Amino acid sequence: MSKKKPKKKISPEPEKIIVPEIERAESLIPLKNFKSQAIVIALIGFIFYANSLFNQYALDDGIVITQNDYVQEGISGIGKILSTDAYDSFYRHMNGKQQLSGGRYRPLSVITFAIEHQFFGENAFVRHLMNVLFYIVSCILLLYFLQKYLFANHRHQMDLAFLTTLLFTIHPIHTEVVANVKSCDEILSFLFIIATFIYCFRHQETRLLKDLLKALGCFFLALLSKEYAVLMIGLIPLAFYLTRKKTFSKSLVYTIPFFFILFIYLLIRFSVIGGFHHVVNTEVLNNPYLYASPSQKWATEIFILLKYLKLLIFPWHLSADYSYNQIPYKNFGDLYVWVSIFVYTAIISAGIILFKKRNVFAFAIAFYLGFLLMISNLIMDIGATMGERLIYHSSLGFTMAVAGLLVLGFEKINFSFVKKQFLLYGFLIIVLILAGFKTMERNAIWKNDITLFTHDVNVVPNSALANGNAGARYIDLTDLPENKNKENVLLQKAIFYLDKSLRIHPDYVNSLLNLGVAYYKLDDPEKADSCWNKAKKTYPNNPFLQKDYLLLSQYYLNKAFIAGSKKNYTEAIALMQKATRCTPNDAKIWYNLGGAYFTIKDYNNARQCWEKTLQLDPNYTDAKRGLAALPN
Repeated sequence: MSKKKPKKKISPEPEKIIVPEIERAESLIPLKNFKSQAIVIALIGFIFYANSLFNQYALDDGIVITQNDYVQEGISGIGKILSTDAYDSFYRHMNGKQQLSGGRYRPLSVITFAIEHQFFGENAFVRHLMNVLFYIVSCILLLYFLQKYLFANHRHQMDLAFLTTLLFTIHPIHTEVVANVKSCDEILSFLFIIATFIYCFRHQETRLLKDLLKALGCFFLALLSKEYAVLMIGLIPLAFYLTRKKTFSKSLVYTIPFFFILFIYLLIRFSVIGGFHHVVNTEVLNNPYLYASPSQKWATEIFILLKYLKLLIFPWHLSADYSYNQIPYKNFGDLYVWVSIFVYTAIISAGIILFKKRNVFAFAIAFYLGFLLMISNLIMDIGATMGERLIYHSSLGFTMAVAGLLVLGFEKINFSFVKKQFLLYGFLIIVLILAGFKTMERNAIWKNDITLFTHDVNVVPNSALANGNAGARYIDLTDLPENKNKENVLLQKAIFYLDKSLRIHPDYVNSLLNLGVAYYKLDDPEKADSCWNKAKKTYPNNPFLQKDYLLLSQYYLNKAFIAGSKKNYTEAIALMQKATRCTPNDAKIWYNLGGAYFTIKDYNNARQCWEKTLQLDPNYTDAKRGLAALPN
């Protein structure tokens, strides 16, 4: 009896993507393939950011990298990086606690900093180089995604992909992201978001499990870079709906595994830093709408959406800071608030119309608006008014739209093909020159805190933070040997900016501390003491305050010794009393104050001072001898 052969198990065939025959328009771009276009994008990206490689650290680089205990531990610190808030080390150094609503769980970029430290130490060049390389890689991936997938069904596929990527690569608003090492989190987030799209589309073609796993892995890495990647849950099905002609519900089903990855990420995040809790913050620099009424808050947030769009269109006056009170609170009687409402209503309406038509540029609008909403403060407090690095992701939607309008415009004008090319090349050359000039200029400004803050205070003159930082940097300039002869001039500049900062924000602790330092350097201890006492009322545990008081205490003690050597004991006692107020737990000062009282035969006060000395240091032998020498 013959046995039946078992049926072979047939694995599902890859989905055949039916791409309708498209009459491809002749490309205006002379680069006809991905490789040549990618090389051009890489070269332009490197040329634009080459001068950032020699920069030092600036802005938040210190608290995230050089002063981060876990980064300084190298690879051995990765465990702590994965299990703590991104600013945990900073909060501990500052004797503070969580200051930002929801916390910040963005370990991926910090892990790269720890690995770099392990192999290269505190090498700023390496870190700037990595930022530039990550940026270039993300731009090349973007070109690949647009050309092979998103614009694959468009008759201007090559031109749209290249122009979008080129405009994205050269946009000067990206200088903060690339030139500021800490903003590697933005670059990695964008890079892995684009990689997620690529593997999602590839999985649709191949139906191979490995491509789905790569897509899920990239999504997880994007989430570990920054929370923004949560938008992929909506953007992935939207991309499929617009380009693969599936129903939106079927496209949405595809994201089910991504919900699982999101759930795992949220579990990890909640276990590390808790839920998206709201922190009541009374510092206006971390809570920019602290003094605004609800209507002012809404109106100002809507106005800022227009300001973001303006910076994307005209990125000329750039700044690392836009905090309180550079953008005064708005109300609904402000014309520009209504202009913003009108503009964004038009953008949203255009997005809806394009979505209904299954036009791929609905994706550009959704990408722009989705990531803009994440950083707008409209749905959650982000702890800042606005920032150029925050618009980084949204700028892709903007450059897609600009590229689309350019291509549409050239298609409509009744010129010969050669004339169209000539016009396009002329436009691109002008844009490249202007963008290159601004990007390289801005890179140079990002050299270090001194160049950054002393420049940007002129761009945002009403910012308390910018003025405070500029004042602090002018104090730093006095420490350079070449500036010894102009120390007083620099200190007067510092006082000018610090005073202005405090007129805007009277309780700004850093400005009070630095103003005290400026007065101390000008040999005016009374004013220094006054500034630091004001700071102490707001932030008594500030570690810098303790160091400042130690300096002032030593100053008073030295002056007291000079007065004592001249037998001016009354003055010496007054100076040492001031020293004890600065550092009340310094046993040495109490002992010397007791000695001064003993010299003028004020034995009761001498006894009290030496008893205080022994309270602070029970083994202080000289104080014991002093007490023994006192008459009964």
